[in-house]
Amino acid sequence: MARGKFGGMGGGNMQQLMRQAQKMQEQLAKTQEELDLREYEAQSGGGMVKCKVNGKRELVELSINPGAVDSDDVEMLEDLVMAAVNEALRLGEETREQAMGAITGGMGGLL
Repeated sequence: MARGKFGGMGGGNMQQLMRQAQKMQEQLAKTQEELDLREYEAQSGGGMVKCKVNGKRELVELSINPGAVDSDDVEMLEDLVMAAVNEALRLGEETREQAMGAITGGMGGLL
């Protein structure tokens, strides 16, 4: 086998492939850092409950309009909070998937 060859593939091709993979990993890491800093806001109950989550999937802000507080119907308030938080998390995850997919071309699970 000729020097610098790997099983019929030119060594330069393998090195180029490795550089491309490394570049993609660097882009993914940078994008991940940027996404972690982003915030996503959602609301429920016509704005009675508002929340913000960050890209790390942490709740960072919660606002409840006093009109949403009914001591006889705590379950409704709980549902409003869950709906707002889940929507904000869904928005964040959707953004993350789109950003990562743009880099990997849909091969995110392979990296």
